[in-house]
Amino acid sequence: MQVQLGGGSGSAGAFIRLMDDARRAFEEHLTGPRGRGALAAAPHAGAAGGAACGDLIRIAVRVESGVVVEAGFDASGCGAVVAAGSAVVSLVEDSDFVDAARIGPNDIDQELGGLLPSKAHAASLAADALHRALGSAAKDREFHVDPDMAGEGETRRTLVAMSGGVDSAVAAQLALEAGDDVVAVTLELWADPSGDGSKSCCSPQAVTGARALAHRMGIPHITLDLRDEFRRQVVDDFVAEHEAGRTPNPCVRCNGLVRFDEMLELAEKLGAERLATGHYARIVEDDLGPLLANGTDPRKDQAYMLARLRPEQLRRIWFPLGESLKPQVREKAREADLPVADKAESQDLCFLAGIRRIDLMARLRSAPPKPGDLVTMDGAKLGEHEGLDRFTIGQRRGVGVANGAPLYVVDKDTNTGKVTVGPREALATTVLLVDAVELYRDGAAIDRVKLRYRSEPVTCTLPTAPPAGLYPRIEIMLNEPFMAAAPGQVACLMSGDRVVGHGLIAASEVAHAA
Repeated sequence: MQVQLGGGSGSAGAFIRLMDDARRAFEEHLTGPRGRGALAAAPHAGAAGGAACGDLIRIAVRVESGVVVEAGFDASGCGAVVAAGSAVVSLVEDSDFVDAARIGPNDIDQELGGLLPSKAHAASLAADALHRALGSAAKDREFHVDPDMAGEGETRRTLVAMSGGVDSAVAAQLALEAGDDVVAVTLELWADPSGDGSKSCCSPQAVTGARALAHRMGIPHITLDLRDEFRRQVVDDFVAEHEAGRTPNPCVRCNGLVRFDEMLELAEKLGAERLATGHYARIVEDDLGPLLANGTDPRKDQAYMLARLRPEQLRRIWFPLGESLKPQVREKAREADLPVADKAESQDLCFLAGIRRIDLMARLRSAPPKPGDLVTMDGAKLGEHEGLDRFTIGQRRGVGVANGAPLYVVDKDTNTGKVTVGPREALATTVLLVDAVELYRDGAAIDRVKLRYRSEPVTCTLPTAPPAGLYPRIEIMLNEPFMAAAPGQVACLMSGDRVVGHGLIAASEVAHAA
C-alpha cells in the first residue's frame, strides 16, 4: 500500500484509517481463516515453502466445468501464511478457472489489506501453491472449460507458451495485438538443487518469472508440472543413449514427445483454437496440408528442433516470430515495454544449466562408465580413457592426448570401450544410414538433410524413395561429404526449406569417405 502524506491532519487521519482497515482485513483472515482444513485429501493440490524458511502452505482446489467450486488450505509457520491461505480461498472459490489463473502475490496482498512488503513472502508462497494446484487440476483427464467460457463472444482464444524470455513474451504480445483472448502456459520440466535454475527455461525459478511476466501483461497463467514425464522421456533417454555410445538430441525429443503434446492437450481443454510459441519457424501448406519450414532468420531458425512435430499438430500451432529477425523481436519488446527486451538467452540444455554432463551422468547412469584405450586409426595406442560416454564423434577438445596435428574422435567401440582418433578428413561421410524414420511426404521429395542444429543442410538423394510412413531404416547418399555425422543425432529430412521427415543417424555402419 502506498499513501501520500502531507496537507495536515486530514491526510494523517486518512492514512490511519487505511492502516486500520488493512489490519482488520488481515486479522479477519488470520483469526477466522476461510477454507482451512478443507479438501485435505483432494488430489489437485500444490505446496510451497518448507524447511528453508519454516513456512509451508498447501492449497487444494476442486474444479468442475472450468469453475473452481471449492478451495481449501493448510499452513504451518507464521500467521501471515495462514492469512494468505485464507485470502486465496476467498479469491478463487466460485471463480472461473482462467480468472483464478490471473491471481498473483499482489492480489493476495490486496485481499489481506495491502500490507506489502511485510507480508510479501507469505503472499508469494500462497500464489505459488495456488498455481501448482491449478496446474494439477488442468492435467486431470476430466478437466475442461465450458465452451461458452472460452473467450468472450467471437474472440479467439490462444494458448501461448511462455518461458519468461523475450521470444515467448513477444509471441504473447502479438497474440494480444491480434485481439485474441490469451492464456499463458509454462512447463516446469526440471528441478535440480545442484544446478542453476536462473539459467534454465523450465526450472521453478523460470516458472515464477514467466508467471510474473504474464500477469504484468494482463494474461492468466497456468503452470504444468511435467517433471515426471520429462525425466522419463528425455533425461533417462539422454543418459541411456550416452551410455550406449550415441549422442542424442534431447530438445528434439522433448518437443516431439512432451512439450507440444501436453500444451496442445491443454489448449483443447481450455477451448483455445491454437497454440502459439516463440520459435523461429514457419508453417506452410502444400497440396497435402501443413508442413514445418525454416524460419526467416537463418541465425535463429529452429525447424531442426521441431522436426518431430506432426502435420496434424501443425494445424493447431502458430509461430508468430517465424518471419521475424531477432533484432526486430527485441525492438518489438521495447516498444511494448516488456521488461525482458534485453534478457540474455539460455545457452545450456535446461537440465544441464549449471551442471556438467559428466556429473549428471555420474548420478543417473545405470552402469559404471566403460573405460578403454585411445588409439589411432592404424591401431597404435595413445593412452587410456575413463569412460566411453565422455566422447562424441567429431570431438576435438578434451580428447586427452597430445599430438603434432589436431586429433578428432572418429569412432567408438561400445563392446571394448576403444576410442579411435584421427585427422579431420577421417570424419567425412557420404553414405548415411538413418534409423527410426518418419516421413510426412514421399521420400522422392527429399533433396537435402540437416544433420546438426547449427549446420547447413547437405544436398542428397535416396537410392530407394519410399512413400510417406514409418521405416526402421533408410539409406541416404550425400552429394558432398559431411564431417562428423554422430550416431544418435537427428537427421532432419527436407524438401527445400520444408521439413518432410526425421530419423536418427544410425549407431553403426556409418561409412566414411576415403
